[in-house]
Amino acid sequence: MPVWCMAVVAATMTAPAHADDVNPLVELVDAAAQRLQTAEPVAATKWSTHDPVEDPERVQQVLSTVSADAAGRGIDPDDVVQIFTDQINATEAIEYTRFAQWKFDPAGAPAAAPGLSASRATIDGLNKVMVEQLATVWPLLHSLDCAGRLDAARSTVIDARGLDPLYQQALSFVTRSYCHP
Repeated sequence: MPVWCMAVVAATMTAPAHADDVNPLVELVDAAAQRLQTAEPVAATKWSTHDPVEDPERVQQVLSTVSADAAGRGIDPDDVVQIFTDQINATEAIEYTRFAQWKFDPAGAPAAAPGLSASRATIDGLNKVMVEQLATVWPLLHSLDCAGRLDAARSTVIDARGLDPLYQQALSFVTRSYCHP
C-alpha cells in the first residue's frame, strides 16, 4: 500500500478530535470529517480500476441503511437522508478533484490502491457513528444555539485534523443541513 494511502487510512482511524469536549457537536463533525477522508483511498481504487466516481447502487444502499437507522432511533429519516446526501456529494466531489489532479499529472496518480471493501467497512462504521451522534444531539440541532456550536465544532475539527482548504470546504458543505432551529 502506498505511503500516502497508509497515511489516509491512519488519519481516518485516529482518535476523534476532542479539543472542545464541552461542545457536543464535535464528535459528529469529526466523524463527518473522517468519512470525507475516505475519499482518498476510494478515489485511488476507482482510478486504478477505471471505475466511475458515482455508484448509484451503493448510494441507495447507504441512504436506505441510514434512513432505517434514523427511524429506529426516533429521529427524522428525511433529515438524516439529506445530511448523508450532502456527505456523499462532498465525498464524490473530492474524488472528482483527485481524478482531475491525476489527469493533469499522471505521475502523481497512485500506482496501487486498496480494494473498496476496507474503505466501505470504514464508511459503514462512520455512518453508524454519525447516525448515533445525530440522535444524541438531535435537540441541539433544532435549537437556536446550533449554528454557533456548529461553527465552533467545525473550527475545532479543522484545527485538530489539519484539514486543507478542499476538506474545509467539503466539511462546511456536509454540515450545512445539520441545524434546523
